[in-house]
Amino acid sequence: MTAHSAPPAPPLRPLYRAEQVRELDRRTIASGMAGFALMQRASAAAWQVLRQRWPGARSLTVLCGAGNNGGDGHVLAALAAAEGLAVQRILLKDVESLSGDARLAADMATAAGVDAEPWEPGMAFRGELLVDALLGTGLAGEVRGDFREAIAAVNASGRPVYALDIPSGLHADTGAVLGEAVRATATATFIGDKLGLHTGAAADHVGELAFCPLSVDALAETDLLPAARLLDESLIGAELPPRARTTHKGDCGHALILGGAPGFGGAALLAAEACARLGAGKVSLATAPEHVTASLVRRPEVMAHGVRGAADLGDLPSRTDVLVVGPGLGQGSWGQGVLQAALEAERPLVVDADGLNLLAARFAGLGRDSWILTPHPGEAARLLGITAAEVEADRPAAALALREAWGGVVVLKGAGTLVAGPAGLAVCPFGNPGMASGGMGDALSGVLGALLAQGVPLEAAARLGVLVHARAADMAARDAGERGLLAGDLASYARILVNSTVGKDDAVATR
Repeated sequence: MTAHSAPPAPPLRPLYRAEQVRELDRRTIASGMAGFALMQRASAAAWQVLRQRWPGARSLTVLCGAGNNGGDGHVLAALAAAEGLAVQRILLKDVESLSGDARLAADMATAAGVDAEPWEPGMAFRGELLVDALLGTGLAGEVRGDFREAIAAVNASGRPVYALDIPSGLHADTGAVLGEAVRATATATFIGDKLGLHTGAAADHVGELAFCPLSVDALAETDLLPAARLLDESLIGAELPPRARTTHKGDCGHALILGGAPGFGGAALLAAEACARLGAGKVSLATAPEHVTASLVRRPEVMAHGVRGAADLGDLPSRTDVLVVGPGLGQGSWGQGVLQAALEAERPLVVDADGLNLLAARFAGLGRDSWILTPHPGEAARLLGITAAEVEADRPAAALALREAWGGVVVLKGAGTLVAGPAGLAVCPFGNPGMASGGMGDALSGVLGALLAQGVPLEAAARLGVLVHARAADMAARDAGERGLLAGDLASYARILVNSTVGKDDAVATR
């Protein structure tokens, strides 16, 4: 394969942890902007987003807690009243208990003629739109008491919900639900975008996200390194520019898919087809002999080799540029032998599925810099020796722990897939529930193998592969819906995405 010579990748949106955003807030105030002025700026930005999203809204119910998040709600209530909307303001903390900027905000709403009602279980919400200003990014423990009851009532209301900064009850760093969390229709977040808004349970709680930087340039604070970056489609053209007209298949790499133990041939076939569709110059498949005929029928361009055991591989692994091991591998003697051969080949590796389970069970302590590991939460738990629930409770920490323990680049799959590599964390904002079907991970491993075969560096290939895989699924869902989406549907859409000269709307015609 030829050396990869893509132009520099464009900058990706930075994501921060809650404490980092609070530090940005402190520095902005220290530079000369009063805290209450910054609160007013945030509420004004939130009000603009609200009017754009719900231009016909004539009444609001604003639920206000304590602190700055509640303060944002008080100011927004005042702005809405000034525009002639009917505003119901519900207090989880009475005005007399507030201090500082939050008290100034509450007094502003009162001066604007907005009545305040104390929270009572079972009380009626009069607004056609509910505004969540209950709990901000400082929440660390489980939501309890009146706040939990109020969040449950908001979720049961059946009305659209607009969250300020973060849906109350969602952890700003991890995306985990802290007992109970608001399910927002839309969220406006301020100053710095938060990591927890993009992974884990966030997909069910954030809704449409509007980022309002409030004229604060977070990246100017060079000592506050982003906790993660948000993947963007601009990466595709940057990493996969148009090919030279003289390109031949030898320039595009040779990938070997190792998988498909007896009785499990489909997964390896899906990986091989995705690998071919994403542009690998040559794709070989080492699979159980009974699966060879199916491979020839489904995709004759793939060079299928019947393998009864690792000895039948011969020098095939060393004659290829990248190995993908795991799809349909099984954990029996066939899979164990094939994985051992892959590990000994000293080639870049993509390890998925039972390849990961075998690593956890038989190769504890093994690490290398030249592989991409692609676990779902269950596989990640086995690799780390913890439970899947612990992985999901802090997905960013789990992804970083996997990389620390095993090396290389780690793709922690799930809602808000995370990529952990030498450059840090990246988060994928794409994908949909239609991907909850068998074979999706196999297709991803084939995509990653194709990118590595074409010379895309390891971490860039992981980021780009996750992005293309998820966007292809979104395109497929757009055309025919989420239910019934199959892993085999993705390859044709992914092919459109990696060819910048072809329109995305042409996917159906090229299937």
